[in-house]
Amino acid sequence: MDRHNWDQQNTYRGDGYDGGYQRKTSKRAVTDYGSTMLQWMRNRQPRYKGAPKVELERPSASYIANMTPPAAKPHDAADAIPAKHLHSSLNKARHAVNVVRWTPEGRRLLTGSYSGEFTLWNGTAFNFETIMQAHDVAIRSATYSHNEDWLLSACNDGVIKYWQPNFNNVKAIQAHNDPIRGISFSPNDTKFVTASDDATLKIFDFSGGVEESILTGHGWDAKTVDWHPTKGLLVSGSKDHQVKLWDPRTGRCLTTLHGHKNTLTKTLFEPTRGQLLATSARDQVARIFDLRMMRDICLLKGHEKEVSTLTWHPFHTCLLSTGGNDGSIFHYLLNEPNTPANTTTSIPPYDSADPKNAPAQTVYPAHRLQHAHDAPVWSLDWHPLGHILASGSNDRVTRFWTRARPGETDCFNDRWHIGETAAEMQGTWDKRNGKRSMREEEEAEIEDEADGLVDQTMPSKSQANLPGLPGLTLPNTAAGSDGTNAGIAQQRLNGLSVPNNLPPPRPPPIPPLPGGIPGMDPAKFAELLASGKLPPPPPPGMHGQGFPPPPILPPNFDFTKFPPGMFPPPIPILPPPSSQDAGGAGLLPGLMNDNSGGGGGGGGVRRRGPLPSQQESLKMEQQKGKYRPVR
Repeated sequence: MDRHNWDQQNTYRGDGYDGGYQRKTSKRAVTDYGSTMLQWMRNRQPRYKGAPKVELERPSASYIANMTPPAAKPHDAADAIPAKHLHSSLNKARHAVNVVRWTPEGRRLLTGSYSGEFTLWNGTAFNFETIMQAHDVAIRSATYSHNEDWLLSACNDGVIKYWQPNFNNVKAIQAHNDPIRGISFSPNDTKFVTASDDATLKIFDFSGGVEESILTGHGWDAKTVDWHPTKGLLVSGSKDHQVKLWDPRTGRCLTTLHGHKNTLTKTLFEPTRGQLLATSARDQVARIFDLRMMRDICLLKGHEKEVSTLTWHPFHTCLLSTGGNDGSIFHYLLNEPNTPANTTTSIPPYDSADPKNAPAQTVYPAHRLQHAHDAPVWSLDWHPLGHILASGSNDRVTRFWTRARPGETDCFNDRWHIGETAAEMQGTWDKRNGKRSMREEEEAEIEDEADGLVDQTMPSKSQANLPGLPGLTLPNTAAGSDGTNAGIAQQRLNGLSVPNNLPPPRPPPIPPLPGGIPGMDPAKFAELLASGKLPPPPPPGMHGQGFPPPPILPPNFDFTKFPPGMFPPPIPILPPPSSQDAGGAGLLPGLMNDNSGGGGGGGGVRRRGPLPSQQESLKMEQQKGKYRPVR
């Protein structure tokens, strides 16, 4: 869409670079929406009646600097059609993408996969950020609350999980015994509704996670549900080809809308005004219902396969996007029928003499992305600013789409519009270079994912631990075999001290005794050893260098019968360290006591010692062949 900045292609080499091959990084497109927002804020004017329209954009590259966001032109929905492909993002372990949801602030895109994983993608550079195992089975639905404080996700096991914005899972409830296909918040976020394959809808209290009512009436699996953005009104679609409107207070079915001839796939209220209802089904047709007339006013045709999903634009009430089972994405303008040649143009029911009985107007796509994906498109979601559309598909790829910049025409003849073969014939797609660039993008995504998961790796298990304290290494242990400083870091844990009564390590084997002891008859020494009155002493000069202390002597042992210096003095028993001890006595290496803050019986505050240099750690890793291509 907007201004595209490019990362530098040259690889940065730090001072610790030791030579070797470095793969040349590919360019990464960055969509910066800040420039368009600033342009709009600088030139915006009040929208009063009769205000002159100032043309700021023309089909020329020189007008790129004058681009404004979709919210600046509420009556020009055609300028917001996402016709240009931005980026394709895929995980290292590929799974079908069932759900795509932009975070409320628009900085990241959340995807839910068939494997039950949440993946976060950057909203401007579209690179990998993090991944986590959210559910044990496939994720089927996810939605953010209107106050942007909570996220609900549902899976095939019928489990609903509560997530905070930092993806901390605080609660999980068993809502259904069958897969949950849809979930939606009430306008005030105090309740939410679910649709399941058990043919029921359930309304839950959000705070307590308690089921309040069950809505029954569908004759088959309930595939989708939505709560009106401002009213107490529910809509659901089922495998029984019916669209039902419900009163959430009483649980009564208000009306049933007929028209579709196959399984419903999506029902969605228009989020801006709430007067329209969009539905899609496997009969290759999407319908637009007017809630004021309780009838369909538009038929959206053009798909050659089933319509699998749809979404409304966040600002333009007449712009609707649909995804098909053949991987296509179509964009419709409800105020422009776009009737093909040799086809009779129909009029909207509003312009007919009998609006209630007039046939619905047929609307054809204003723009077609016939080859957007290679498999069914399961989910579509608009960026909160309305300038990027994200799509998730069964081909295991998440793609980002945006509007074309002024003067760009090649994007309408690329492989996403006319296919690889036709694009290669027209020169807009190079199969060999295109495959190579796609492979480089995949490698870049894998590297991003590997770098993002470094902090989530488990510590090395080859380190000696403190007895009785799992996870704490013995003092003076070296770094792990993986080259990390996990052992050193464990020694510097803040607030932990080594107890004085730890059992000694296993003693080494006692070496053979020397041939004799100066000042004593060897025969008398051997006689004492044979009688058992004399324990074997350690070798001279070796006590205190890792050898255990001498064994306990017999009672009433007479030291005067032996030469002086043969036995070391007894080891004094030191008292346990108190809160007034300074210098960190009795603590792990790297820990110090700071009692300047005194008070209470807490014994002061322990300060963390200095950590190892990160630059030295990076050099050690680069010598092992890791982290050479700096990204």
